[in-house]
Amino acid sequence: MKLVINSPGVYLCKRGDCFQLQKDDLKQEYSAKKVEQILITTRAALSTDAIELAIENNIDIIFLKSTGQPLGRVWHSKLGSISTIRRKQLFLQEHPFGLMLVKEWIVQKLENQIEHLNKLAINRRDNRRETIKEGIEKIKVQINNIKGLKAKETVDEVRDSLQGYEGSSGRVYFEILSQLIPEKYKFNGRSRNPARDEFNCLLNYGYGILYSNVEKACILAGLDPYIGIMHTDNYNKKALVFDLVEMYRGYIDEIVFKLFTTKKIKKDIFDEVGEGGYYLNQEGKKLLITEYNKEMERKIRYKGRNIELQNIVQYDCHSIANQILKEDL
Repeated sequence: MKLVINSPGVYLCKRGDCFQLQKDDLKQEYSAKKVEQILITTRAALSTDAIELAIENNIDIIFLKSTGQPLGRVWHSKLGSISTIRRKQLFLQEHPFGLMLVKEWIVQKLENQIEHLNKLAINRRDNRRETIKEGIEKIKVQINNIKGLKAKETVDEVRDSLQGYEGSSGRVYFEILSQLIPEKYKFNGRSRNPARDEFNCLLNYGYGILYSNVEKACILAGLDPYIGIMHTDNYNKKALVFDLVEMYRGYIDEIVFKLFTTKKIKKDIFDEVGEGGYYLNQEGKKLLITEYNKEMERKIRYKGRNIELQNIVQYDCHSIANQILKEDL
């Protein structure tokens, strides 16, 4: 389970082999053996004993910004696997094998978009079904464009083309999603922080949680989160996390879309900031994180095996690390 601290003023401490949450006269205990991750989304206090208990049980403590993006984490000091993997990562931007990996990741992202749209088309008998089908065909064109890039090229040589194909697909995809949600929540493309609309506000927060999960999976697999292939290096930029997260955005898209179409979204879960900006408030975060955790426990058929959604990222990162380790770079 993920232990989420979402109420201001909570005190997290240790009691035996359990984490204890205290607020006023209310106390709740959770066995460390059952906790996978601790997410802190608001002002809270932690005891050093609780931090030590988390480290001893390989539980990472993540502090999230109001946008859902990870602000920082408490994690043990051991690195996963051997340093050979991280050394080889440095050569991937300038090697055709790096392009092969990036093409696979982006194609998977686009195929997830198609799968989501196909699900949305099933129960529709109006003209919107035809719109969805047309959009799917446009995304398939971009997939073929990506697959058609020469195998001997490197990411540096085709980065602009890759971004163009991916961006064209994204515009088609989100335009369709906007047409299918309730009229009052329609939006105009993607917007970041702060989001210009409620749909993007939830997406941004969901993606933020996803970043922390991908970073953890990289560390456990022995991958360096800061050495990317598609995304270029920058000071304190987790470039590989930005590369890999693209494969999993579709899971967040489905969760958020379902919240809107099942009428679980209310205006009072958002706080407006600046001129037309939106952030999730405490109730909004609780709603999204609850749905996220529920969905992550669902099993799907993935690459020939039945696996929980929450384990897919770790499975992929170990697979990528093994591929890099075997490649002659």
